[in-house]
Amino acid sequence: MNATSPWILNTNAALNVANRKPIFEQAAIGYSFKIYHLEESCWLVVAWPKGSRIAFRLAYSPNDKLDVQFRESNGQVTFKIKCLLGDYEVKLVLPTEEQPVLRYTTTLKPKAPLLFPFWPRDIVPLGAVGSDILAEGKVIASQVGARSGQLYFHLTRPKAGAVFYLQNLTALADYNQQTETSAADTVGGEWPEIGFALPPTIKNKALEAGKVYTLSDAFVAFDENVPDNEAAMIQQYLDLLATIYLAMPKPDTTYKHWPDILQKGLDDLMDSPGCWAQVDGNHYFNAYVCDYATPPEIMVQLAVLLPLVDYVEWNESQLSVMKKVKDGLPAFYSEKYGTIMRWHPKTADQMKGEEEHKKPLVMDSWYLNHPLLNLSRLALKGEKTAEKLFLDSLEFAIKVAKHFDYTWPVFYKMDTLEVIKAETQPGKGGEKDVPGLYAHVMLQAWELTGNKRYLAEAERAAQKLQGLGFELFYQANNTAFSAGALLRLYKITKKELYKELSYLCLANVFKNTKLWDCNYGHGVNFPTFFALYPLSDAPYTAVYEEEEVFCAFHDYLRHAEGQEILPSVRLLMAEYIRYVVERAVYYYPPKLPKEMLSENVKTGELDPNLWIALEDMHDGWEKSGEVGQEVYGAGNAFGILPRHYMQVPGEPFMIYTDYPTYGFSPKKHRPVNFTLAGDPRQTCRLMLVKTDKGKLPDFTVTIKGSNEKLTGKKLKDGHLEFTVAGDSQIHIDWK
Repeated sequence: MNATSPWILNTNAALNVANRKPIFEQAAIGYSFKIYHLEESCWLVVAWPKGSRIAFRLAYSPNDKLDVQFRESNGQVTFKIKCLLGDYEVKLVLPTEEQPVLRYTTTLKPKAPLLFPFWPRDIVPLGAVGSDILAEGKVIASQVGARSGQLYFHLTRPKAGAVFYLQNLTALADYNQQTETSAADTVGGEWPEIGFALPPTIKNKALEAGKVYTLSDAFVAFDENVPDNEAAMIQQYLDLLATIYLAMPKPDTTYKHWPDILQKGLDDLMDSPGCWAQVDGNHYFNAYVCDYATPPEIMVQLAVLLPLVDYVEWNESQLSVMKKVKDGLPAFYSEKYGTIMRWHPKTADQMKGEEEHKKPLVMDSWYLNHPLLNLSRLALKGEKTAEKLFLDSLEFAIKVAKHFDYTWPVFYKMDTLEVIKAETQPGKGGEKDVPGLYAHVMLQAWELTGNKRYLAEAERAAQKLQGLGFELFYQANNTAFSAGALLRLYKITKKELYKELSYLCLANVFKNTKLWDCNYGHGVNFPTFFALYPLSDAPYTAVYEEEEVFCAFHDYLRHAEGQEILPSVRLLMAEYIRYVVERAVYYYPPKLPKEMLSENVKTGELDPNLWIALEDMHDGWEKSGEVGQEVYGAGNAFGILPRHYMQVPGEPFMIYTDYPTYGFSPKKHRPVNFTLAGDPRQTCRLMLVKTDKGKLPDFTVTIKGSNEKLTGKKLKDGHLEFTVAGDSQIHIDWK
């Protein structure tokens, strides 16, 4: 039993008095909801059908006596609470069959300028009525840094079920702005001290008297089951997350014209000297703008080249920059070691070793497999040089995998396979998602060659992901690529295990997202809803990982077409993509005020006028771009445009959606038919985008199964916009 505080012990004892009468009670979806007034606190106690209970604090005034009044109206219970602090209002919405989510929102209007040096967490797991023994349970996932204000936990004694709690941290913006506090690390705790606690205020940063502040906006979903295995736990997590996602408020998106954004980025990528280095007569991308101290890396070259390939295939064009990059790739191959190397061999010796991985023969585990994956993608498109580099490097990759028994460290030496850094942190293990990335590489090799040895290698690696739970995630893009590889393995082998492991990877990705908008400090200048963090402990979101996860999700949904996968997965992936398409433009510094850009840049230089994306976007009180301008994140626009704009040959418009689509053929047009990804419970944007100065044709837009013609909204730039449900089959004709 964990040690606990007087608040927990006293609350547990007070709420376990057998004859205590609630001031309000109601049953909903099989659960009991009761409100108790305990002098200085107002509590909501939820009881499972079998009797186990949990309490949520709605209002609190230390060493006080609350005056509580309430009224019911239209399915909402509103509590007016007077106390020494000021006037509380709590709005309580109980779950229904249609929306099985509890919501309670607490606001406070202080009577005087108010500081909160400490605030207790708002959840108390209760023991049985009449008992002083505390409930037992386990926290499975909670907020890390500025990620979602989530808490997913199980009650195990008395055995009850699971709870998914999400604090809508967007609602705290006025509190955070006034007190200059962050919403990071506000939801969590150690059992049984769990829940949300207001960030402590600092001197002279008090709440103003007479102004209303939201102190909590909580969404809670319940489940009667305590999962008995990893697969059931992951499915429950995803389903409860999706249930709350549907219930919570979400910011509107606005259309961003990516053709213009791409052109600006392409011009700066090709023309800015800071993006390029020359070695031995070949041109290479720098990792960061004006980063000449670091040798060219093969990962960087391929991370930009592959999105460029996507773009030219979509545009049926040629870019001279691509030939430059391709010509330099063979230099990364080492005949001595029989593999591609991370650093350009001609300049690797120039590194000073200021970081443990910046040494000629030191390999970061994912840095070998990721370039191999991109080389395989080029090979499958018919690029013979890439095919040779890929196939010639496979034996070394397999040797490394077998040497480490498919469980990779962080850094190792290429010549001896000596481990340089075994674990990310003591006791945390190495790069745990690399088995999935390696499995993806092996599947590509199997597809390219037909050799079943590679398929067997993919299975051996994939099975190493079992039992990792929410510790699987090392780097976002690699975890997302792993999910896609596992889905493909499931389709090939029909083994349910691999589909379950793909869900495990996706749950790890969604745990590291940010389901709130940071509308305080510099955060008012850019949207952050559904942003993704690149590493499990990263303090910022990053363009490169977001762009690659975006592409990996598109690929996953394409492979999932016609497959039975969780509706929650289809919903969450499509929604992440929808928000990326809006948010990603704010990684470009010309879209941001200069005062929020960091003056101290770790790598290279920061040019606020250059359309090369920042690596890092931070909490609203911190400046962004301190890591640098990420040349290898240049694939941002080149990934978005081909996936969201459908060209109709010979016509003066393109079709745009912010959800992924299936079934569009550019060769067969008039009428156009395609299917939207996503979930019918959510909507997305469909647009007919002008590509010349003339008028748009007269369109007829319908959804299969409905004879109703959709009415579009004409925008000031002449585009036509529609709102349509996910998973719809769209039919477009014109004259």
